[in-house]
Amino acid sequence: MTQNNQGLKKNNDYSAADIQVLGGREAVRRRPGMYIGSTDQRGMHHLVYEIVHNSVDEAMAGVCTKIKVTIDKDNVVTVEDNGRGIPVDIHPTTKVSALETVLTVLHAGAKFGGKTYQVSGGLHGVGSSVVNALSERMEATVRLNGKKYYQEYKKGIPQKRVEEVGEAEGTGTTISFVADKEIFTDKEYDFDTLNDRFREIAYLNKGLEISFYDEKSDREQTFYFEGGIIGFVRHLNRNRPVLHKLPIYISKQENSTIVEAAIQYNDGYTDNTLSFANCVNTVDGGTHLTGFRSAITRVLNDYAHKNKFIKDGDPNLVGDDAREGLTAVISVKLSEPQFEGQTKGKLGNIEIKNTTESVVADGLSLYLEEHPDDAKKIIEKCITSAKAREAARKARDLVIRKNSLEAGTLPGKLADCSEKDPTLCELFLVEGQSAGGSAKEGRNRRFQAILPLRGKILNVEKASMERILSSEEIRNMITVLGSGIDDSMDLSRLRYHRVVLMADADVDGAHIRTLLLTFFFRHMTELINRGHLYIAQPPLYKVKSGKSEQWVYTDQDKDLILEKLKADSKKAEVQRYKGLGEMSAEQLWDTTMNPETRTMLRVNIEDAAKSDEVFNMLMGGEVPPRKAFIQAHAKSVKNLDI
Repeated sequence: MTQNNQGLKKNNDYSAADIQVLGGREAVRRRPGMYIGSTDQRGMHHLVYEIVHNSVDEAMAGVCTKIKVTIDKDNVVTVEDNGRGIPVDIHPTTKVSALETVLTVLHAGAKFGGKTYQVSGGLHGVGSSVVNALSERMEATVRLNGKKYYQEYKKGIPQKRVEEVGEAEGTGTTISFVADKEIFTDKEYDFDTLNDRFREIAYLNKGLEISFYDEKSDREQTFYFEGGIIGFVRHLNRNRPVLHKLPIYISKQENSTIVEAAIQYNDGYTDNTLSFANCVNTVDGGTHLTGFRSAITRVLNDYAHKNKFIKDGDPNLVGDDAREGLTAVISVKLSEPQFEGQTKGKLGNIEIKNTTESVVADGLSLYLEEHPDDAKKIIEKCITSAKAREAARKARDLVIRKNSLEAGTLPGKLADCSEKDPTLCELFLVEGQSAGGSAKEGRNRRFQAILPLRGKILNVEKASMERILSSEEIRNMITVLGSGIDDSMDLSRLRYHRVVLMADADVDGAHIRTLLLTFFFRHMTELINRGHLYIAQPPLYKVKSGKSEQWVYTDQDKDLILEKLKADSKKAEVQRYKGLGEMSAEQLWDTTMNPETRTMLRVNIEDAAKSDEVFNMLMGGEVPPRKAFIQAHAKSVKNLDI
């Protein structure tokens, strides 16, 4: 006993010598996720955005009109602008050049005092230095005062002092970097993802030209929009029938804050409002979005009452009514934004709510008064939405009464698990009765629940809430999950923290997955954002050679296995699995449900605008965009069932 105590004391020695003090560069390299979110492809994209945003800040300051982004065949990213050029004179505190200070010292930049940049997207002052620390190599070239200056860095460490390397015309900054392979798990950039973001930036800064060229794919694109966010909204609505031809545009500066909004209603049922602060996409919203939504609801109610669309004594429109079929962009530019975290998902400035609400309310009120025909169409749509909402509420109340969780009357088809801690529980949404039966038999009953789905669920992209809630399969999912949907959603009531879509590996299965993803994207977005939604990956093939059997999940792996067997002069028998029901309960567990051996894909939303566009194109009512998509991608189809 004495020996154990002595050993315990020795292992728990703790003194000042045990405290590690990491310098800025070391801290970034040790914990990159704290600064850029992740070390996968999204993290690599974040590096590009940080450097591009520095050039965008110059554009917002009115001193930059062109930004050029290039990715070469060796994955070297180059961002060039015609802004003022980062200063190269000696910094009074660091005693090295301002260029080296900006690119190597965390929280160093010209964006804090408001003197150089009244508006900026990078207020933390860590963007450029973080990119430098996470790059194998970075090169900076500055054109300033008729001279060209250069400095090189490796993993954030300057190789020499800033050098004057020649004459230069004009001003500007060029940054080249290559992401460190020791840190990032992905090796490639996605052209479409970056391209969509650059398009977004160009819309938010009218008159700014952004060109992008990817040498590997030999694809390039240039964006320049005189109409700004008006064009953005028209782009988002381009495949939808709209209620009024031109978007409603509102713009006003109050003190140092600029508020811009573009609004256009379509005949759909979803709200597609994108919010930005200093050109940063605030995917989690914030005070500016709250003010915008409050203004929309208040103004439409005032107009409806004033013009007798809503009679005295009748209930007001609520936010959901006012936003049904709304496509909008709200963009604020302010001097001291308070973002939540370095990835800046949410704006927290309290004063911006009132500023945004006031500006949008005044602009929208004026538009409705001057365009009574458009106003009538918008109000009538909102009133129709209110009637459907009331019908849906009655249907929802009926669902709740019939399927009260407190009463313990969950849908009879559910095979629940015994575990009561939601963080440990999994729910598999399984296509078909036979597959559901195999899953029920093969699962681990302690923590895995199974809800079989009968056939294809309703396409919610083309359905009102009343019709959505009349669908038994959707009601069952809502009841089983327990968290509610849309604005009433409360993830603290979620009964399973891992929701898994499990469908056949054929065309029908792909369609069912898409229908389910559409439902979750439109009505349970927060479930996706919080990382609770997954897609199961059942095997495509079983390759048998003698007594040996291998489960294979991709065509590429199958081909490799067959080539190896052929090289070893072994015969192979290949069985293609199209349906989950073709597997026994044991096989389904081993290949698809066992946490130790399975592969699952977690669903995330990297680009809300792109996701909205894709779901509308694939599942919406307009046929021509879907036809064009099929024609464009027909040659890429694999495993087509005929």
